[in-house]
Amino acid sequence: MQFELTEEHLMIRQAARDFAQNVLKPGVIERDEHQKFPAEEIKQLGELGFLGMMVSPQYGGSGMDAISYAIVMEELSKVDASASVVVSVNNSLVCYGLEKYGNEEQKQKYLMPLAKGEKIGAFCLSEPEAGSDATSQHTTAIDMGDYYLVNGTKNWITNGNTASTYIVMAQTDATKKHRGINALIIEKGMDGFTVGPKENKLGIRGSDTHSLMFTDVKVPKANRIGEDGFGFKFAMATLEGGRIGIASQALGIAAGAYELSVQYAKERKAFGKTLADLQAIQFKLADMATEIEAARLLCYRAAWLKDQGLPYAQAASMAKLFASETAMRTTIEAVQIHGGYGFVKEYHVERLMRDAKITQIYEGTSEIQRIVISREVLK
Repeated sequence: MQFELTEEHLMIRQAARDFAQNVLKPGVIERDEHQKFPAEEIKQLGELGFLGMMVSPQYGGSGMDAISYAIVMEELSKVDASASVVVSVNNSLVCYGLEKYGNEEQKQKYLMPLAKGEKIGAFCLSEPEAGSDATSQHTTAIDMGDYYLVNGTKNWITNGNTASTYIVMAQTDATKKHRGINALIIEKGMDGFTVGPKENKLGIRGSDTHSLMFTDVKVPKANRIGEDGFGFKFAMATLEGGRIGIASQALGIAAGAYELSVQYAKERKAFGKTLADLQAIQFKLADMATEIEAARLLCYRAAWLKDQGLPYAQAASMAKLFASETAMRTTIEAVQIHGGYGFVKEYHVERLMRDAKITQIYEGTSEIQRIVISREVLK
């Protein structure tokens, strides 16, 4: 077994780390405070090739592996999870699905500008009554011959207003239940497509989360991904890869809080000693370091399986479950180690704690991950 990163992986990690520290960090508190989307920073991430990391160069991507993607997600998330979630959605949910399941025309028209970072994509599955229950799609796509007529609402959509390309799950034949769902590519600006107000969120406040409304939107049949009724399988397969991205995001949030805590413990003095000299703090740091390393290995294993073309659903769910719970525990401890300073924005850990919570919710809640894992275990 090989536990060392390659030279290329180390270079990618350094590039992502430098970008996070030098570009993302200076304005991250202000963006969080004012719910400001990191538009210029995302543009630069696209120029670095981080928005189409795993896409073949043939379609404008960087041609990197999933381990590289996990590494970049971790480093960006140590500083700004609002920026990293844009990278996650564009890579895992939009570019991956288009490259694997789209036809050549769709790849040329939609995938290439997304992979190059010229445009941003959004993945539209969740609805007011269909979040974790992805089979209950109330958004409809009525077959009108050479086009679909789409009506309905999607919510909690990351990149909801900044995206140009939206992959939307919609029910075409309710009698077929999940086998009647289609995945459609909808462009911003299509008649009848409206973006709702931005959500005022607890965490990842810089990310662009909106509800989307579709009223008699005409979507050409050429914009359907795969065969009729393939939408649910498309969504489930795409989410498997998405869980690697969110697991790595959770890992990064935890690692960022841990690194800040180590630094603070070495500098802060109490009772005539640094916090690092106190055994109670040492034990907290030891537990944080151990859980983070375990989460990292789970993330890398899931990414490695994906790179090898092996089944990775269980591994991705394990990584997402453990890393997200590690992020929550670690950030809470980080605030505790910082004491009163941990409660103010200047020291970053309170933001990381708020950001950590969403990793237990999106790409399937922790309960959903346990269902996926248990199904695999009981096969």
